[in-house]
Amino acid sequence: MTLPEPTLETIRQRHTELSSQVVRTPTILSASDRLAAALDNAELYLKLELFQKTGTFKARGALSVIASLSKKEKQNGITAVSAGNHAIAAAWAARKAGISAKVVMIGSANPLRLARAQAEGAEIIVKASPTDAFAEVDRLVAEEGRTFVHPFEGPHTTLGAAGVGYELAQDVPDLDAVIVSIGGGGLISGVASAIKLMMPHCKVYGVEPIGAANTMTSLNSGKASVIENVNTIADSLAPPYSLPYSFGLCQKYVDEVITVSDEDICAGVAIYQEELKLAVEPAAGATLAAALGPLREKIAGEKVALVVCGANINAENYATALLKGRSHMDALLS
Repeated sequence: MTLPEPTLETIRQRHTELSSQVVRTPTILSASDRLAAALDNAELYLKLELFQKTGTFKARGALSVIASLSKKEKQNGITAVSAGNHAIAAAWAARKAGISAKVVMIGSANPLRLARAQAEGAEIIVKASPTDAFAEVDRLVAEEGRTFVHPFEGPHTTLGAAGVGYELAQDVPDLDAVIVSIGGGGLISGVASAIKLMMPHCKVYGVEPIGAANTMTSLNSGKASVIENVNTIADSLAPPYSLPYSFGLCQKYVDEVITVSDEDICAGVAIYQEELKLAVEPAAGATLAAALGPLREKIAGEKVALVVCGANINAENYATALLKGRSHMDALLS
């Protein structure tokens, strides 16, 4: 890795720089007796990033990248590409910084996320496919001199996301394990860096959908890799590739990556709603699915935190996830 890795000092410094612009989201202890019983009386803590600005952790990374820009770069503005959450966060962060933003979104993006990005004042450009969307971003960088705010790759994105782990380690300094969803790797690279630097004994587990297991594929091959097909309800966890910086930090700091089915992810969404009274998007449901599924024996009776990464989902899609999940949630809890 040629770019600088996060240190405890750079994580602390960036967290301080962003503290007036982001929410220090709460960490709460689950009050669900049913979940405690399923996990052999584990203490289950929830880091509630769904209450972050823009509805997900993504605000931290976007702000962190923009904070690193020079005066000239800010004058030229930024661009971003996303199917949803990162688009909202990049548009919001640009508005907060008073700079121009042109955000490219994919035609299949959730209508709620498209509307939210538009509401932040950015110019939204919709392209039919990811290939077309990235080509448009390349054009905006080349012709307009805009800075590309990547959705998950790079030291400043990781430093922003590290604030989640930094706060969590302060809130519960004797955690045994943290479970984090993986899309491209920006969130877990930051959380894992902060957790391991502050609590080296604490395990960090990553979870991916079976239909979008780019990090597991990369770990198996030993390098950041591309997967051919992506098929998951958790669209926030669906990048078809890993990239070297975030993947390198995963190799260094993440203890294990596991996968869960869409059926279990939806059950996780339903259990969040019924047992924890939280309405979350499928990307967050994956953490609870992992805790109750493939990680259950490893975390039984321990002090464990789930990063509840976001909740940007419209009513129709949320209802679909709940209906799919309710038919399977009893099996996951048994």
